[in-house]
Amino acid sequence: MSDEFDAVVEHPFDDALSQRYLVYALSTITARSLPDLRDGLKPVQRRLLWAMRQLKLEPGSGYKKSASVVGEVIGKYHPHGDASIYDAMVRLAQDFSLRYPLVDGQGNFGNIDGDNAAAFRYTEARLTPAAADLIAGLDEGTVAFRKTFSGEYEEPELMPGLFPNLLANGASGIAVGMATAIPPHNAAELIDAATHLIDDPRAEDSALLAFVKGPDFPTGGIVVDSPEIIAQAYATGRGAFRVRAKWAIEDQGRGTWNIVVSEIPYQVPKSKLIEQIAALISEKKLPILADVRDESDAEIRIVIEPRSRTVEPALLMDSLFRLTDLEVRASLNLNVLDSSRTPRVMSLKEVLTDWVAFQIEVLVNRARHRIGKIDDRLELVEGYIVAFLNLDRVIEIIRTEDEPKPVMIAEFALTDRQAEAILNMRLRSLRRLEEMELRRERDALIAEREELQTLVDSPARQRTRLKKDLADLRKRYGPDTALGRRRTLIEEAAPAREIPLEAMIEREPITVILSKRGWIRAMKGHVELTNAEALKFKEGDGPAFLFHAQTTDKLLLAASDGRFYTLAGDKLPGGRGFGEPVKLMVDIEGEGNIVALFPATRAEKLLLASTDGRGFVTAAAGAIAETRKGKQVVNLKPGQRLAVVHPIGPGDDYVAVVGENRKLVVYPLADLPEMGRGQGVQLQRYRDGGLSDATTFTLADGLSWAMGGESGRTRTETEIANWRTARGAAGRAAPTGFPRDNRF
Repeated sequence: MSDEFDAVVEHPFDDALSQRYLVYALSTITARSLPDLRDGLKPVQRRLLWAMRQLKLEPGSGYKKSASVVGEVIGKYHPHGDASIYDAMVRLAQDFSLRYPLVDGQGNFGNIDGDNAAAFRYTEARLTPAAADLIAGLDEGTVAFRKTFSGEYEEPELMPGLFPNLLANGASGIAVGMATAIPPHNAAELIDAATHLIDDPRAEDSALLAFVKGPDFPTGGIVVDSPEIIAQAYATGRGAFRVRAKWAIEDQGRGTWNIVVSEIPYQVPKSKLIEQIAALISEKKLPILADVRDESDAEIRIVIEPRSRTVEPALLMDSLFRLTDLEVRASLNLNVLDSSRTPRVMSLKEVLTDWVAFQIEVLVNRARHRIGKIDDRLELVEGYIVAFLNLDRVIEIIRTEDEPKPVMIAEFALTDRQAEAILNMRLRSLRRLEEMELRRERDALIAEREELQTLVDSPARQRTRLKKDLADLRKRYGPDTALGRRRTLIEEAAPAREIPLEAMIEREPITVILSKRGWIRAMKGHVELTNAEALKFKEGDGPAFLFHAQTTDKLLLAASDGRFYTLAGDKLPGGRGFGEPVKLMVDIEGEGNIVALFPATRAEKLLLASTDGRGFVTAAAGAIAETRKGKQVVNLKPGQRLAVVHPIGPGDDYVAVVGENRKLVVYPLADLPEMGRGQGVQLQRYRDGGLSDATTFTLADGLSWAMGGESGRTRTETEIANWRTARGAAGRAAPTGFPRDNRF
C-alpha cells in the first residue's frame, strides 16, 4: 500500500485542472471543430474522403455500403463513435446542406424536412466530381503524410486539390471558447476573385466583392442586406446576412390570390417552418393569414392563403418574416486554422490570399516530385541506351562472366540501378525500334524536366500556371453549368415592417364594462349603454366605466396613485357572468382607486390633475405601459391623489378648473406644460379644500356641463369673461346652474 501512496505527487488543483483543460481545448480547436483554411475540411471529413479514395470509390466507380466506409474510417484513421462519423458523412452527401456535395449518396440521406438518414447498413456512397477535384494530386508528392493513431497506416495532413472548398461549401463548428460559421459561396465567383488576387495581390476587399457578390446557399433564397453591410462582414470576417424565402403571388381568379414560397432559407427544416406558420393560424396570432399547405415534391412549394383578397401581400409576408423562419440571420465568422494551424478570424482577402499561396506551394511540390520521378526514369533510360549502343559486348559479358554486373558497371560507367535494369531486360526488348523509342522518351523527359525546373524557379510562371489551372476548373463550375449557376439572389430590401395591431388581432367591436369594485369584462358587439338588463352586476356593485371599443384597442387604466396601466382589448374576459377582477391582469394596489379607463386612441393628449390643484398635459402614447406593474406618470405629494384624467379634444384650446370651494378658473391650454412624468404646475390656488374637477374645451363653442337628472341635457355658457384669469388664480364662484356635484 505504501508504494502506491509514494507515487502520488502533490500539485495545486487549479494548476492541474488548467493544464489538462488547455490540452483538451487545443485538441478540440485544432483536431475537431475548426476547418483548415487550405482545404476547408475538419479532420473527420478529411479522413472520410481519404478512406473512400483508398476504397477506390471514385466518381465513375460503383457504390459501396456506407457501413464499410464508416468501418474503414473508425478502424484505421478516426477512433470515434460510428454515429458521429456517419453524421459527418451524411452531411457531405446532402445537396441542401452542402453547395457542392462531396459524397454521392444512394439511398435515404435525409431530407430538407429535417428527417434523419437511414442507418449506414442501408445506404451506399461514392465520391462526387467536386471531391475528386479536392483530393486530386495526393499521389504526386503535393502534401505531407503522417502516421495514423495506431502507427500502422498513413493519412494526408491536407487535401491538395484546387477546389476552393472552405468558402464554396462553408463550415460551422463550436470549439472551446471560439466558434466558426462560414456560409457557402459560388465556386466560379471564388475562382474569379482568386484569379484577380493572383494578378493584383494588393487588391482591396472591395475589389474582390465585384466577384464574390455574397453567400450562395444550396437552398437558394434572397440575401436582403445592403452592399455596405455585406462589404463590412467580408472585410472584418464577422457579420450576419438576412436571408429570406423566395415567394411569388399566384392568381387564383376573381381577384383572389395565394402566395407560393419556392425557396426557403438555408438550414431551416421545411416541416418546422410549416409548423410555425400553422401555429400562427391555430393561436390566432395573425388573423390576416387563413391557411398554409405544403405541396412540395422534388421542388419546394409552400402555399399561403390570406384571410381575404383585400389583405396586402407585402404586409402578410412582412408579418411572416418577423414571426417565422421565412427570414433568418446567417452568421459569418471566418474563424479558421491558418497555414500555421493557428485559429484566427480572417477577412475574405486574407483567406483567398493564403489559399492561393497554398495552391502555389502544391504546384511547386508537384513539380519537384515529378522532377524526381523524371530523374529516376532518365537514369534507367540512359542505361538502356548504353546497352543498345554496346549490345554485342553486353550480351558477351552476360554469357561469359559469372558476375556480369560489376564488369558492366566498370566497363560502361553505369550505376548499380542501371546495371540491374539492363540485366532485368527482356529479350524481346532487344529490337532496333526500342532504341529509337528510348531516345524519343529521353528527349521528351529532358524537355519536360527543363520546363518543370523553370516552373519551380519562376514565381511568375507559377502564377501563370495556377491561373490556367483555375480557368480549367472554372469550366466545370461556371455560371452556365447546372451545378455552378448562382442560386441565392442578392437584393437589398428594407427590414420587415412593424406589424400593425390590426394584422395581429382580429378587429371586432366590444363593449367594455368596469364595475365599482373593479370587475372587468368585454361584451361582444357595441351593446346599448342604457341596456341595464345586459349589464348585470353583483349585489352592491354597479358600473364605474362603460364604453364601446375594438379588440385591437389598448385601454389605459389610471389609478389614484398616479400610475397608468395598459389592458389589451382582445385579452379582456368575456361578457358572460360578471367578468374577472382587474387586479388579476395588472398590479393595482388598494381598493376602489381607479380614476379612469378609456381606449388609448381616444385622444392624442391627456390633461392630468391631482387633488392639490397641480397638473400638466401628457401624450397618451407615452402613458402606455409594457408590463403588469404599470408606469408612474404623475408624482404626488403625500396625502394627495390623482383626481382627473381628461382626454383633450382635437380643437380644445382652453382649460376650466373647479375647486371643492365651487370656484372656477378658465385660461388657455397653452399655459400648461407637456410632460412625460412629474407633478406639474399649479392649476388653481385654494385656501382650504382642493381640486374637484378639470376639463378642456374650445373657447369659441363655450363651456358646457350636464344639467343633471335624467333629461340628459347640457348647458353651455359662452360668456365666460368673468372667470378668465391667469393660471394658478383662486377664481370666482361657478355660474348659476353649475352641477351640485361640482363636476363638468
